[in-house]
Amino acid sequence: MDFKPLQYIWQPADNSNGYTLLLLHGTGGDETDLLPLGERIGKQYNLLGLRGNTQEHGMPRFFKRLGMGVFDEEDVHFRTHEMVHFLKELSLEKGFDADKLIAVGYSNGANIAGAILMLYPELLAGAALFRPMQPLHGIEDPFETEKAQPVFMSTGMQDNTVVPAATNAYASLLEANGFNVSLHELETGHNLTQQDITLASKWLGDSFKS
Repeated sequence: MDFKPLQYIWQPADNSNGYTLLLLHGTGGDETDLLPLGERIGKQYNLLGLRGNTQEHGMPRFFKRLGMGVFDEEDVHFRTHEMVHFLKELSLEKGFDADKLIAVGYSNGANIAGAILMLYPELLAGAALFRPMQPLHGIEDPFETEKAQPVFMSTGMQDNTVVPAATNAYASLLEANGFNVSLHELETGHNLTQQDITLASKWLGDSFKS
């Protein structure tokens, strides 16, 4: 397939054999956007920030959409496979453990991370999804995991972009397929808040040891 590499930034920790936070930006962001977040929620982890390979009106994204909240699911499939291919190659180059990847995604980044959970259910060690939407529907093959990986989700109850009820259904779908989901409904909008950071930091510390 015509996969292309992704632009990235790599910040190894002192213990580079530990877990790596895979940082995935929202629409219009880049590979550096979530570095401050990664440093705040888990200073002891490797940090790997990626930039999406598609653009919408000049703004980087991880996959195309047909309209607000309507995803181009064919492109979601392609870009997810492209990203996983890139991650496996980069892990060999940089020497990090591909089995110790924890996705940390916001908005569009949370959605490509969710697509990895659905298409490669046992690849990630876990995922923190801020303001996520279900990226794929009607997948023919089941995507169960036997690892019961922890998944953190936070949704804003005043978010005009994401419907809270849809997030609840998405969380239930992940739980039904074996993931250990921790869903937090916050009294906020689409933007990240200090409460997101505090909750995610505690979840990370409780779920993983570097």
